[in-house]
Amino acid sequence: MKIEDLQDLFNDHLKDLYSAENQLVKALPKMAKAATNEQLRAGFKEHLEQTKQHVARIEEICKSLQVTPKGKKCSGMEGLIEEGEELIAEDADPAVLDAGLIAAAQKVEHYEIAAYGTARTWAQQLELEDAVGLLEQTLAEEKETDEKLTELATAFVNEEAEVGAEDA
Repeated sequence: MKIEDLQDLFNDHLKDLYSAENQLVKALPKMAKAATNEQLRAGFKEHLEQTKQHVARIEEICKSLQVTPKGKKCSGMEGLIEEGEELIAEDADPAVLDAGLIAAAQKVEHYEIAAYGTARTWAQQLELEDAVGLLEQTLAEEKETDEKLTELATAFVNEEAEVGAEDA
C-alpha cells in the first residue's frame, strides 16, 4: 500500500491498531490466568471485554471508510506481549509477578494511548467526526485502565511485591 496522504496514513494506522487489539484479545486471558491478585485478574478480564469492543469500533470506522482493517501486523504490540509472556514464564514470587504484570499491562496501555491519541487527532484533521467519537471513547477507556492499574499497584501489589518471598 502506497501512503500518499494523511488519509492513507490514517487507514494504515487503523490496520495497525486492529492488529494490536486482536493480539491483546489473545494475550489478556493468559495474563488473567497468571495473575494471583483477584482484583488484577478481574481487571484483565474486564479489559478483555473492552478490548473486544475496541476491535468492533475499529471495524466500524474501517467499514465507514470502505477499508479493510486486516492485512498488517503490529510489531510494537507483538514485542510488548512477548515481554509479558517472558515474565509469566519466570519463576517469580506471586506478588512480584503481579507487580510485573501490571508494569507489562501499563506499557501496553501507554502504547495504546499514544496510538489512539494520534488516530483521533488525524480523524479530527480529516473531519471524520464519527471516527473521532469512537476513537475518543476508546482513548478514554485506555486511560481509565491505566489509572486503575496504577491504583492497584500503589494500593496493594507493589507493597506485597516489596516484601516478596521474605514473608513466605
